[in-house]
Amino acid sequence: MQDQQSTAIAPSTKSAGRTSAGVSFAARLGFEDIVHTVGSTTILSGISLTAEPGEILCLLGPSGSGKTTMLRIAAGIERQTAGRLVLNGQEIAGPDAFVPPEKRGIGLMFQDFALFPHMSIAENVRFGLTALSGAASKREAMVALERVGLADVARQYPHTLSGGEQQRVALARALTPRPTVLLMDEPFSGLDSRLKDVVRTDTLQILRESRATAIIVTHDAEEAMRMGDRIALLRDGRLVQVGTAAQLYSRPADLFTAGFFSELNVIEGEVRGGRVVTALGPVADSLLSDGTPVTVALRLMGLRLEEQSSGVLGRIVARRFLGGVDLMTVAIEGLDYPLRSRMRAGIVPDGKRDVVVSVDLQDVIVFEKTPDHR
Repeated sequence: MQDQQSTAIAPSTKSAGRTSAGVSFAARLGFEDIVHTVGSTTILSGISLTAEPGEILCLLGPSGSGKTTMLRIAAGIERQTAGRLVLNGQEIAGPDAFVPPEKRGIGLMFQDFALFPHMSIAENVRFGLTALSGAASKREAMVALERVGLADVARQYPHTLSGGEQQRVALARALTPRPTVLLMDEPFSGLDSRLKDVVRTDTLQILRESRATAIIVTHDAEEAMRMGDRIALLRDGRLVQVGTAAQLYSRPADLFTAGFFSELNVIEGEVRGGRVVTALGPVADSLLSDGTPVTVALRLMGLRLEEQSSGVLGRIVARRFLGGVDLMTVAIEGLDYPLRSRMRAGIVPDGKRDVVVSVDLQDVIVFEKTPDHR
């Protein structure tokens, strides 16, 4: 729910045959050393993170990492055990204050859309506009439905719409009160894979037009890269790394992060003479001392299989055609376990088994060996 008096409603404009999103005053939302426990279980461990005004921030991580709990705390559905939640410099949840959900100016879009089946589409969209008159709320609801291209179904009921259409209705309802921050909990998880690209693109355009700060929870790294200005990766209630998609992909903080953004082969290596040496040969330069053990992460696209080249000998033991690429499993001389390679379909001829294996050094990431890098 949204405090109607706390946000500014800007006039809507027409663009490309549809109504553009009304503009909100974007807010800065900060999590300051947030701790949350349930009984003896720690859900969040000292999370400090800020969503900047107008930014789309994606919370990424596996199930149980604390992503949805962060949204629930931001929305006021749950109260953290320790730490502060700060909106535009004002504490809204912490030792000295707790602003109720309806007074925060923060919108929440649920994973299952939470549309009321007994209400029409227009009634669903205007549900939260309690501070407006009946005529004004109807007008705003229709503007919102035009914005998402669904004005013609305003009198229908949710069960008559497709999953993608229901998602757009839920987005319209969440944006209609002009929230300064919009929270979205895995908003595309229930959509058919064929619809996801279209709906995500439309959603991103609408969020940009509305200018609200948005925090989107997802467990899909590609989705986070498509949607987010920045990505915050969580694991077991802790913040692992925050940055742009390019930063997390190219300079991951650890093996967990690297594996979240790419399929990897993981092999052991050792530093010798300023080079990282593996069973595949030298794969990177290193400033570590000679003899230092390292873990080498190699993206699947970086493992090349060729008929004639410099490299080590390998034998293809399995092959799967995946449309544009071939996924191949290859046993390699000097390694006790096979590696996988993704290559453009047809580069390695059908029936070819014996190959020379080489490495594209751009797809190699080296980590100093730790107990987690195994």
